[in-house]
Amino acid sequence: MADTDAFRTAYDTVLAKWPEGTVHRTVPTPFGDTYVTVCGPADAPPLVLLPGGGATAGSWFANVEEPARTRRVYAVDLIGEPGRSVPEPSRPIRSVADLAGWLDALLDQVVGDALDTAVDLCGHSYGAWIALHYALHAPHRVRRLVLVDPTQCFTGFRPGYLLHALPTLLRPSARRTRTFLAWETGGAPLDADWLRLQEHAAEFRTAKPVTGPRPAPEALRTLRLPVLVLLAGSGRAHDVGKVAARAAELLPDVRTAVLPDVSHHALPHTNPAELNRMVAEFLG
Repeated sequence: MADTDAFRTAYDTVLAKWPEGTVHRTVPTPFGDTYVTVCGPADAPPLVLLPGGGATAGSWFANVEEPARTRRVYAVDLIGEPGRSVPEPSRPIRSVADLAGWLDALLDQVVGDALDTAVDLCGHSYGAWIALHYALHAPHRVRRLVLVDPTQCFTGFRPGYLLHALPTLLRPSARRTRTFLAWETGGAPLDADWLRLQEHAAEFRTAKPVTGPRPAPEALRTLRLPVLVLLAGSGRAHDVGKVAARAAELLPDVRTAVLPDVSHHALPHTNPAELNRMVAEFLG
């Protein structure tokens, strides 16, 4: 069972790394209360960040300072995942349509009338899968889309990755999480506070995440908004070359780039300079 106090302490430690002036909001939606970490000028264009599965909004701590100079950044704890968002028991998120409805409601409140105010939307891993599905659902509400090593968007997982991840899925624990992350990152140095948070998050009681098939190719071919796909050069989740090729084949307006010497789970926090440069150029 998760140590709730230890998780909260670890989360607060990571949030303390965010820029001065960062604030936190709890936003009610039909699917539950969503915890949002916010920084940047209040009147700047909105940038919404979605973390990977099993992660929190805190994972963006090394990346937010640069975009927050010119963007109002909203980093979201996913409903049903580790973090401080609280699901509505009577209305759980069970489908892609539910995820889209949740984001619709969230954007309505955090950026006003989002039908008139399109956001820049960025997601990592599972968060990128959600972001891509949302862009297909409401392309008029997304100005530009950034997918950071997106999983299940263009190709599937490598079998070896799933095999190594299986113990953390069947019987999650801090030790199994640490072992898995050490394998996937090749033993690369990770921020100790972030790693501690991930270990406690592994024991966090979560809802069953919404998963499903990759977006339909015919739907992706209709997505006209600009998309940036950033891939982890040494990641083990999927074949980076195949992801890049498939994205280029299906998306009408896409740029792809490989971040060298960084793995899937080391993103986004261990390669902020190159990641920030590419994202800033794309959003600029």
